[in-house]
Amino acid sequence: MDINQRKKIFSAAKRIVLKVGSGVLTRRNGLNLNLIDDLAADICQLRRRNIEVILVSSGAIAAGMRKLGLAKRPAGVSAMQALAAMGQSRLIMAYEEAFARYGEKVAQVLLTRDDLTHRRRYLNARNTLFTLLSWKVTPVINENDTVVADEIKFGDNDALSAMVVSLIGADLLINLTNIDGLYDRDPRTDAEAQRIALVDRVDRRIQQYASTIPGALGTGGMASKIAAARKAALGGVATVIANGTAPEIIRDIFSGKPVGTLFLPEPTALSRKKQWIAFTKATKGSLVVDAGAEKALVQNHKSLLPSGIREVSGRFAVGNAVAIHSEDGRRIGIGLVNYSAEQLARIAGAKSSQIEALLGFRHDDEAIHRDNLVLAEEIDQ
Repeated sequence: MDINQRKKIFSAAKRIVLKVGSGVLTRRNGLNLNLIDDLAADICQLRRRNIEVILVSSGAIAAGMRKLGLAKRPAGVSAMQALAAMGQSRLIMAYEEAFARYGEKVAQVLLTRDDLTHRRRYLNARNTLFTLLSWKVTPVINENDTVVADEIKFGDNDALSAMVVSLIGADLLINLTNIDGLYDRDPRTDAEAQRIALVDRVDRRIQQYASTIPGALGTGGMASKIAAARKAALGGVATVIANGTAPEIIRDIFSGKPVGTLFLPEPTALSRKKQWIAFTKATKGSLVVDAGAEKALVQNHKSLLPSGIREVSGRFAVGNAVAIHSEDGRRIGIGLVNYSAEQLARIAGAKSSQIEALLGFRHDDEAIHRDNLVLAEEIDQ
């Protein structure tokens, strides 16, 4: 892909999510204030070109460590959450001071997965972000580490950035890290490692490249960035992974220079609702369906009826997401249920006309409506 083709992709982006990792924002003695200032300058420059920017920023724990003079991270969840509580105020203050130098304002937005799992809170978060953007204020989003628990964690800010892309309908995801992009081998230990400039599609080969980079760039690093790029691509959005410590990296990206790794979007994008079901809603249980129901779902794109359900597992309520499996254990998809686990167990295998007799009421004929279903073939590689 030549420079003009790359430039065309970026010039079409009018709303971007910019994720910046701790490896970019921090150094031994705390936050890298000079880099934060440069970042603010670049974002303000984009805003003057009428490009909206939503910043997803790590760095709170590192800032908290600096406050306490700690040389390494302590063990224990409570200690890490306390550090995040101490450091988050310093992090947002650093952004406020940097953006103020360019006459701009920022707003702090702390999220947990639970905020985006519930539809009403999802819409509230979306409306808040749109209001901030309409006020020409740059949202600075971070996971709310001080209260987050395993069941409501995004996992990392890479996953969060992909969810924010879907949440606000962004046109581009830029993920700044402390490596020049995706390599076929670990560039820190292998002088022959080659940077991959362009990825047409995130497949198993690309995922294997990420898994060959261990340590900080392994499962918690490059692998999670590839997963975020894949989620964005399924939503029809391109991603760039680039070195945020390189001078003028954002300007180079938008000028079309072949920096970092560019991940192209899928030609057919999932709807925003399907993205929410597939990647934001945590599954609360599972259903096993028979061969007839599998055919109806996969080949005929029909809804799931109670008659096709063979097993119900887990504890879930109406509207929760559940995984759907075939009788031989293959994952078929994810869907939002119209009945609770207890209710589905009572009507499993029954015809829709029998629901009222078995339950005393009937919300819907379907256990899962096709509009609330995402097939595995739509999201798996």
